[in-house]
Parts: sequence; structure tokens; C-alpha cells
Amino acid sequence: MYVAAELRKKLLPLKDVAVANFTKENWLELGTITNCLDIIQGHDRLLRSLYFNDEDYAGCSIEVLIAILERENENFGFIEDYIAQRFDTGGTNISSIQSNGTKVYFQPTVFKVPDDKPDAKLVSVMMPFTGNFDAVYQSIEQAATQVGLFAERADNIWKESALIQDIFGLIFRSNIVVCDFSGKNPNVFYEAGIAHTLGKHVIPITQSPDDIPFDLRHHRYIHYLNNAEGREKLKVSLRDRMNTLSGSAVGNCLW
Repeated sequence: MYVAAELRKKLLPLKDVAVANFTKENWLELGTITNCLDIIQGHDRLLRSLYFNDEDYAGCSIEVLIAILERENENFGFIEDYIAQRFDTGGTNISSIQSNGTKVYFQPTVFKVPDDKPDAKLVSVMMPFTGNFDAVYQSIEQAATQVGLFAERADNIWKESALIQDIFGLIFRSNIVVCDFSGKNPNVFYEAGIAHTLGKHVIPITQSPDDIPFDLRHHRYIHYLNNAEGREKLKVSLRDRMNTLSGSAVGNCLW
């Protein structure tokens, strides 16, 4: 059966997910649900190249997926659904995080997942919305700029009618999230939880170690003083940490 060029094009991102994540079991399961198990088992290289991590594995994968579509174009839906249920396809309405090889999928009910994609250069800053933290935020901005990144905090943007939606959107789009726990602000605690759930790189900072929640004290944090000298030291510490994390993939998200 002929496979249209548009359908082949849509298959390529799914192939990339399969190559990055599929095990032998996944291929056999896909063959079973598409009634194409004979194609999987009959290919002379697919499972062998997977097992030995051979260079031709990606090519074998696309050959098999195309063969499944050639048998029945409707199999595309089965392939897409199977992969979407188990692995991150980069969709905007499903978010995923990865930990120790396990992917967790979830559909938020309180928040709307933004259409914008995560930005590897974005640093979001979660801190109390008071003037006492303006100079601290400036130090964070300067640290980000020095390593080729840029910082934003939620009170500087207005995209949604609900502030918490803007906060979620900002965290979602970020690669790094700086959380200032000074003063034990409950909103910052909540936002840190969102960031950790989305798999972002979280950098805790505080003016008092006692303000770090007990459940987070096993994470390394930056202690600083809110004066000129203290903020300068904070900037240097953040710059070094951001420089290290900026080479890491965007957490996901979603993500």
C-alpha cells in the first residue's frame, strides 16, 4: 500500500522517539497491536541492531515503521497512540518528566499548558513580590546575562488573567528556576514544587538557612546576605551554577 509523503513526514518524529526509547518489548508490543508482528520479527537487523547498539539501528527502525504503514495506513494512529502513552512526543497538551529511566505523563487540570516551548536560555525567578527583593533580582539577572541567559520573574509579565497561570507558564518555559526561600514565603514553596514536578533545574537561595523547608534541605542551596557585598557574592555563585546547568537539556518538560 502506498504511504503518502505527508504521512511519512509525520512518522519521522515518532521514529526519533522510538529510536531513543524503544526496547525489544516495545517493538514486539507495537507489532502485536498493529497486527505486524511478522514484520518486526522478520526484519533481519532491527532487534539485533537494537541489542548491539549498532549504527544502522535508526535506519532499521524507519524501515520497519514504513513497512507497518505500507500494510495499513491506519496503523499510523496505533503507532502514534502507543508512543504518546509511553514516551514524550513533545506535544503541548501532555507533559512528561524523566527520572531513572521512568517517564511520568500527566494532564494538568488546574493549569493550562502553554503553547510556547521551553527555552534553554530562560531562567525564571520565584521570590516574594516586594521591593526588598528588587536588588536581589538584579543580581540574578546579571548572573544570567554573564553566561548568555536571561531572567524573568512573574510580576514582570502579564499574559493570562490569573497570575498563577503566568507563573506556571514561566516555570514551564524555563530551563533553570531560581527560588528564593527567604522569609518562608508559601507561594515560593508552591512554585518550587511545580518546578520540581516539571523536572526543571532548581537553584534554591536564601538569606537564612532556617527558611529552607525541611523536605528540601538535602538539596544544595546558596546562602547570601542582602547587602552590596552579599549580593555580589550571590551573583558569582549563581553565575557559576547557571553556567554548569545551562549545558543541560531543558527539564521536561514537556513537555
